[in-house]
Amino acid sequence: MARLRRPGGCRWDQAQTHTSLLPYLIEEAYEVVEAIESADSDRLREELGDLLVQVYFHAQIASETGRFTIADVAGDTCSKLIRRHPHVFGDKKDLDPGQVRDQWERIKVDSKEKDSVLSGAPKTMPALLLAYRVGEKAGGVGFDWRDPKEIFDKLREEMGEFEREFTAGDRQRMTEELGDLIFAMVNLARKVGVDPEYALRLTVNRFIDRFGYIERHIKDSGRTFSETTLEEMERLWQDSKRNDH
Repeated sequence: MARLRRPGGCRWDQAQTHTSLLPYLIEEAYEVVEAIESADSDRLREELGDLLVQVYFHAQIASETGRFTIADVAGDTCSKLIRRHPHVFGDKKDLDPGQVRDQWERIKVDSKEKDSVLSGAPKTMPALLLAYRVGEKAGGVGFDWRDPKEIFDKLREEMGEFEREFTAGDRQRMTEELGDLIFAMVNLARKVGVDPEYALRLTVNRFIDRFGYIERHIKDSGRTFSETTLEEMERLWQDSKRNDH
């Protein structure tokens, strides 16, 4: 990477900045996610390498102005892992995954690594993931529902509030109440150990497959969507579910 950035290297690489590389960093991260979900080890290996290139790229740019190097990045990460795993590197304790997560959050707060319990969750994250991480971090210091069943009452409450604003026709209030409803759903997922992003992705992909079944059958019949009734599409939808499409 240093050679690519030096005079005589690659003019495209030389022109890049932290900001200009952001789209590539995000793209590579999503490609890693896709490789994991496809259970393709060869592709995962390749995509992790592409993501690693982005890490090296940003570290190289920083090193050119004397801010930090890739060795600094690796060293800081090693120190952080040791500091946040006292049950492994300090007094040996057998903690379950939930206890480890809560300990991790407490250490960050107690060591003043972050100004706030919630400051480690970037607001630029996708909203669903941000909601999950905010709930997780607040729960890590004890601000949480004791039992997932309590969230069912919250969901009913939020649904009622949304329905009232829907009836009133107040779009701004509808938006706020719908956000509250989604946030409660994300917290329910967290409390029962389900990744809401993954769960929603499964549902969306299933919808895409089933809608594709409808689309193929309409095309095979020589018709268009405008020539197909909603009732016919619903029958095809039910067929796709029975055929496990």
